[in-house]
Amino acid sequence: MIVIKSQDEIDIMRVTCTMTGHLLNDLADYIKPGITTADVDKYCLEYIERHGMIPTFKDYGGFPGNVCVSVNEEIVHGIPDHSRVLCEGDIVSVDVGAIYKGYTSDAARTYPVGKISKEAQKIIDVCRESFFAGIENARVGKRLSDISHAVQVKAESEGFSVIRDYTGHGVGRELHEDPQVPNYGIAGRGPRLVPGMVLAIEPMIAEGTYETETLMNNWTAVTADGKLSSHYENTVLITDGDPEILTLVE
Repeated sequence: MIVIKSQDEIDIMRVTCTMTGHLLNDLADYIKPGITTADVDKYCLEYIERHGMIPTFKDYGGFPGNVCVSVNEEIVHGIPDHSRVLCEGDIVSVDVGAIYKGYTSDAARTYPVGKISKEAQKIIDVCRESFFAGIENARVGKRLSDISHAVQVKAESEGFSVIRDYTGHGVGRELHEDPQVPNYGIAGRGPRLVPGMVLAIEPMIAEGTYETETLMNNWTAVTADGKLSSHYENTVLITDGDPEILTLVE
């Protein structure tokens, strides 16, 4: 069942989503060669707790980190590690959620580590552009798969594949609520969008195959061919007008 949020619920979500957006912005300056993925996790935890919130992902289904930190071919669910040092030329995706008054945010960005290749920068840029192509269809009266189809068309038109095994989703009191929001598919299918829906829309794209594998830690998803992947996500509110991107702040 798709949960339609009340105005009071939306106001609570705006608080955690705004904080999450600021955290993701600050990470752009924090991430640099020589730090570890555990350093990123610690930075995020301290930021979240400083704002009186708790990390959504900690112990979620047994996940051992406070945030997901995924490097290069890692798509999502990367476990922070003191031994994983970020190097010049890497790209790193950070997926963050924070709970405030029982409601959670969910958002992700992929960052360059120092100077990166043109190819690496392109996959970061196209992933973000695919998100914005998708939310052009996040409007009342559209169907859910209109978002999915637009993401796929943009990513594939730029030569990238769209990950099939992981999708966006509804978000609110629970991290994963109905409906699932795939990043591919035929337009004109699924439920119609109505005001009060809150969706985590999150393109994940790859340089090569969209097929995935899971590492022996039983969490981290990687591209099956070892090529780069990028992740871009925001919590989005469906309104009577333009969609409101709750986790995107200036």
